[in-house]
Amino acid sequence: MRSIWNGAISFGLVSIPIKLVNATESHSISFRQIHLEDGGRIRYRKFCELEEKEVASAEIGKGYEAADGSIIPIAEEDLASLPIPTARTIEIVAFVPADRIDPLQMDAAYYLSANGVPAAKPYTLLREALKRNKKVAIAKFALRGRERLGMLRVVDDVIAMHGLLWPDEVRAPDEVAPETQVTVREAELDLADALMDTLGEVDMESLHDDYRSAVEEMIEAKASGEGVVEAPAAPEGGGKVIDLMAALKSSVKAAKEARGDAAAPEREAKVSPVTPLKSRTAPKEVGGKKSTSTKAKPAASGGGTARKTTAKKSAASSRTAAGDKASTSRASTSKASTSRAGTSSKASTSKAGASKAAAKKATAKKSPTKKTAARKRAS
Repeated sequence: MRSIWNGAISFGLVSIPIKLVNATESHSISFRQIHLEDGGRIRYRKFCELEEKEVASAEIGKGYEAADGSIIPIAEEDLASLPIPTARTIEIVAFVPADRIDPLQMDAAYYLSANGVPAAKPYTLLREALKRNKKVAIAKFALRGRERLGMLRVVDDVIAMHGLLWPDEVRAPDEVAPETQVTVREAELDLADALMDTLGEVDMESLHDDYRSAVEEMIEAKASGEGVVEAPAAPEGGGKVIDLMAALKSSVKAAKEARGDAAAPEREAKVSPVTPLKSRTAPKEVGGKKSTSTKAKPAASGGGTARKTTAKKSAASSRTAAGDKASTSRASTSKASTSRAGTSSKASTSKAGASKAAAKKATAKKSPTKKTAARKRAS
C-alpha cells in the first residue's frame, strides 16, 4: 500500500514517525462519457474565459471568489506560510471512550504505519495503552489543504485513524423526524422484536455488492456479443399505506422460511394469536321441570323415590314441609349438575332421611309442651 502522507503522531512529549495509508478502496465501476453517434470519447478541457483558449495544468492555480464575483488569487506559498501546527503532525488532544464519538461524524479511514525502526517502540506503547484503557484518541491533523479532526483506535495490531467531521458540520435532525405524534402498541413492538430475533446476526464477510456483480456480467455479455439477460422486475417500492401488523407477521414468517428455522423465537410467543375460550354451557334451571333427555331417565327414578318420601313426611307435619321442599330442590339441582345418576339418587335419599329424623325430633319436643299447657288449664 502506498502512503499518501508522512508525518508524526504527537502526544505530550512523545513523537512517533508514521506514514498515512488509505484503509479503504472503492470497487465501484466507473464509466466514460461517449458520443452516442460514433462512440467517440468525451473529454473535459479547461479553457480560460478571458483568452477563450485551452490552458495546461501547469498554468492553473487557485483563487477565491468573493461575494461581488471578483477572484482573489491564492498561491501555494500563501497557504504554506499559514501557522498550522498540525501541518505534518497528528496532534492528540484527548483520550475518550469510544461511545462518545457520534457515527455521523465518521469520514474516511486510514492506517497509521510506523515509519522506521525507532518508531516501533512508541508506536506499540500507544497501541497497547489504547487497548488497555479501552479508549480512542481525538486528534487534529492537516491534509489536502485543510485542518481536520480525527479519531485514533486500534484495529488488530494497527493504529487506525478515522477522519471526523467537525461538530458544526453535522446537521441537526430536527426537521427530519415525523411531525405527527404516533403511538406504537406493545404488540407491534413484540412483532418487531420477533423479526429482529429471526433475522439474527450476519457474517459481514458474506455480504457483497450484487449490483456491481450484475453490471460486470452485463459488460462481459456485451463484450462477447451475447444478449443481455433482463433482470426480473423489482417489486414496487414504498410510499403505500400498509397494515403494519400484517406486514410484520409476514416478514417474520418469510425470514423464518429463508433461514429454514421451524422453531419460533421466544419473543414471538408473546404475540401469538389468542385462542378464544369455548362458550360455557348455560346451567340448567332449578325447578320442577322434567328433563326431555333420554340419558337422564335412570336419574329420574331415583329422584321420584325421593319425592315420594318427602310427600309422606309432609302429611305427618306441616312445619317440615318447607324443609322437605328444600330437600326436593337440592335433589333436583344435584340431578342437573352431574351425569352420575346413581350418586345423585343416593345423595337425595340421604338428605330425605336426615329431614325425616329432624321431623321426629321436632314432634317429640312439641308433645311435652302441649301436655304441660293442658295441666295448667285444669288447675
